[in-house]
Amino acid sequence: MKNIAIFASGHGTNARAIMKYFSGNEDVKVSLVVATKPGIGVIEFAAEANVPCEVCLSKTDFGQGGKLDSLLKENEITHIVLAGCLAFIPAWLTTLYEGKIVNIHPSLLPKYGGKGMYGDRVHEAVLAAKEKESGITIHIVNEEFDSGPIIFQAKCEVKEDDTPDSLATRIHALEHKHFPEVIEKWVME
Repeated sequence: MKNIAIFASGHGTNARAIMKYFSGNEDVKVSLVVATKPGIGVIEFAAEANVPCEVCLSKTDFGQGGKLDSLLKENEITHIVLAGCLAFIPAWLTTLYEGKIVNIHPSLLPKYGGKGMYGDRVHEAVLAAKEKESGITIHIVNEEFDSGPIIFQAKCEVKEDDTPDSLATRIHALEHKHFPEVIEKWVME
């Protein structure tokens, strides 16, 4: 059995799609959700899916030997999925789970990635640059923001009349369609 922990910092629609996708799966289970902010939507989605959810906020929580470390061990986590997680993943965790942490980014990396590039900031940058296409990138997490090996990309057209919201709608559709399937293939390798 592969046990996934999902880390999220926002509403949690990707986490919700992942939990739904793996519900009843005999080989892969979402065993833990880690919320990096209190009161966010992913907490409610985890409760609806009957998945344990814990809030980890501080550097102490994320430190080696801290709350997060204990949660990962207690839940026998084999893989970590970052689904809208804005918390920096510490080096001890990328070392311990080398090749076992995956992230989704709302652009075609290496474009529009790195520190501070998330959500509408990415879409605004894509539109300001007058790009003809955007998309999603699913990549392995390493010690640097958005620089790990790419395992999947999907593209969509950027329309002349796009706003950050309209582009985000198409990006979210790509995320919800592809992320769970890519995760399943990745964890089973």
